[in-house]
Amino acid sequence: MLLEGIETLLVLAEEGTMSRTGSRLYISQSAVSKRIAKLEATLGTKLIIPSGRLIKLTPDAHALIKNVGPSFNEIRGLIFEHQNLDDQSIITLDCSETLVAGYFTNALGTYFQKDKYISITTHHTPVIVENVQSGKASIGFCAGHLPAQYSFVAEHLMDEPFKLVFNQPLTALPKAIVVNDLKNPSNISQAAVLQKLGITPLMEMDSYTASAQLALAGMAPALVPQSIVKTLSIDDKYCFEFAELAELTRPIHLIYRQNSYKLPRVKNLVETIVGAVPKAV
Repeated sequence: MLLEGIETLLVLAEEGTMSRTGSRLYISQSAVSKRIAKLEATLGTKLIIPSGRLIKLTPDAHALIKNVGPSFNEIRGLIFEHQNLDDQSIITLDCSETLVAGYFTNALGTYFQKDKYISITTHHTPVIVENVQSGKASIGFCAGHLPAQYSFVAEHLMDEPFKLVFNQPLTALPKAIVVNDLKNPSNISQAAVLQKLGITPLMEMDSYTASAQLALAGMAPALVPQSIVKTLSIDDKYCFEFAELAELTRPIHLIYRQNSYKLPRVKNLVETIVGAVPKAV
């Protein structure tokens, strides 16, 4: 019951409301409340404070999550490794949306004809890392820098280049561009490069597709990875490269737990993804 309560608190911290937490855990809102109440009683401290429709966490709750969260996810991952995957067990592939669209749709369509028990979810890299570590996902296909420490296998597939996209000719580096969220740990290295070049992040979007569309509409040049250029079939005349931006690449990794790879279905899917991703673009 203690682990159940901690899991509920971790999800509540992400979702912010009892109803969304219940939806994530496939339990009722009242069941969420009961789990949190039992956890508070066990620990002898207050963990949540109602704030309108949202739930605020107390300092004790934040401390608990910081201290216990990583270990809890690792325990959950170890439990996952001891589960057997039969021919009809669902294998979850958690991906960066841009990578699925840019490199993997055709290969996945073909693979799905052989193994229909595949589920694809899309998240940003920090969430993909967390889901693989906790066993929520069997495989992660992610873009950007990984954390310094992790407990899974990470296959580096390539370094994906970026291009500046704009609907007008660019003969020199622009002073301001549209970028994706530089606070995202997987993108944060871009900030130092742009600062060194004197380029101001005009807007920080949550979607490279949105960034590209704004650039093509004439809002401002946008920094866009090659996978998005490919997915949106952006004409070469709207794509620009500068030697100063050559170091702005993002590493593409396939991540999975070591013991998961021993399962034939997981191994086959890993090898399919590796074969589908170009070694250079």
